[in-house]
Amino acid sequence: MNGAESLVQTLLNAGVDCCFANPGTSEMHMVEAIDGHDDFRAVLCLFEGVCTGAADGYARMTGKPATTLLHLGAGLANGVANMHNARRASSPLINLVGEHAVHHVAYDAPLTSDVAGVAQPMSAWVRTATSSESLSLDAIDAVQASLAANSDHMGNVATLIIPADCAWGEGRNAPSGIPPVERARASVEVVSGIANRMGERSLLLIDGAGMSEEGVQQAGRIAEHCGCQAITVTFPARVEGGPGLPKIGRLPYFPEHIIDLLADVDHLVLAGARSPVSFFAYRNLPSDLVPEHCKVDLLVHRHMDVVAALADLADAQGAPAEPVEVNLKARPAIPEGPLNAHTIALTLGAKIPEMSIITTDSGGGAAAFPVLQTCVSHSWLNLTGGSIGGGGPVAVGAAVACPDRPVYALLGDGGAGYTIQYLWTAAREKLNITSIIYSNRSYGILDVEYRRLGINDVGDKAASLFDLSNPDINWVDLARGYGVPGVRVRTGAELAAALSEAENTDGPYLIEAILA
Repeated sequence: MNGAESLVQTLLNAGVDCCFANPGTSEMHMVEAIDGHDDFRAVLCLFEGVCTGAADGYARMTGKPATTLLHLGAGLANGVANMHNARRASSPLINLVGEHAVHHVAYDAPLTSDVAGVAQPMSAWVRTATSSESLSLDAIDAVQASLAANSDHMGNVATLIIPADCAWGEGRNAPSGIPPVERARASVEVVSGIANRMGERSLLLIDGAGMSEEGVQQAGRIAEHCGCQAITVTFPARVEGGPGLPKIGRLPYFPEHIIDLLADVDHLVLAGARSPVSFFAYRNLPSDLVPEHCKVDLLVHRHMDVVAALADLADAQGAPAEPVEVNLKARPAIPEGPLNAHTIALTLGAKIPEMSIITTDSGGGAAAFPVLQTCVSHSWLNLTGGSIGGGGPVAVGAAVACPDRPVYALLGDGGAGYTIQYLWTAAREKLNITSIIYSNRSYGILDVEYRRLGINDVGDKAASLFDLSNPDINWVDLARGYGVPGVRVRTGAELAAALSEAENTDGPYLIEAILA
């Protein structure tokens, strides 16, 4: 048994059995070790940003880490943007990154770099292995670090750097299994104090496990009993929604809209969420968006037991065991006429199957959130860190994790261009992913932000930096080049027909929705 074999066996013993990989020469012993285990799934991705995004999606749907297998510092750097999103989602993720053999580093070969330095900003835990015999123990530590109750700013990305001689040298087995993770609970004093202060002018802001099905139920009990609002953050990692669950709103994106929402709120209760701040700094607008008159209470941090805290708070208020006001199943009609973000949302609400998984990126996909909340059971996986190019890769990971559930990736054409290689992996693995490209041929948000500066006359050079035409991207042809069938649609009826075709297609399908 060499070090690489001991590492893979240790991961399997700990329940980690999936790897999204883009390996190189320094990882060949890892590839050999993975090849020796039929129960260890290996998924090739053509770009490292797809690897890290897919591992993020897999973790959000399973609650356990997948690994990535990446080639030296350059390969890891290609995956950093979606590591950022995974960190913001607190998704457990383990990067296995090759490194030159210890004796070879001193020669400064062309691919030599500071691998740990690349990993550090996005990782809660970084270690460079020092021997083949201890590599299995390093693997156990990496798994534990990815599952630890880390604070929000740390996240749960663990990066294990593996010099080639540690992979090919003699290894040894590590103890199997890992101890369960204990999540701290909110104290009785904190819960009772907040319960006594809550009323109609309170707002319950929820994130993390609080947006699980049980968490949403408990939040609904609280909101209904005291008459307050219950909403999630702007970019939640995962939300369970649909008929039979209380409807949970979402914090707006632009700071002035958040200020308006909080203007009449006297009491803000944070349940796994952080206090609202502006996504970017703007002149003449505050960064901290909580009004001075509003008292802020921290019920529980995201890395603590959020669901238990919500249940304790509902019980402390004497709320009924089950919320009465829940979403009723009411599918919308398929809209007529040209497509926009809202008509696409209505068509999705009319057509997609129960228990769908929705992944989003930048673009108009967010408009589907309130519509789907009321009409179809689903899991919503949001772009968490604002680093676009996450939606497609997250869909890959979700589809690998949940092969019996249909996945819909709602992607702006700008963000889709970052990681379009995910389509090839979806085709190769025959994943049940329907990708909808919101095609307005522009970085629409940048045009909005530019005009927010008070600039109404956008010059040709500035406009060219927001424009995705000249030439137009043919997303259907691009998808076919990756082995994915697709169609271009312009109306609600055409989109509905395309969604039916996608549902009857074995494997992935792409719909280019031309926005009016």
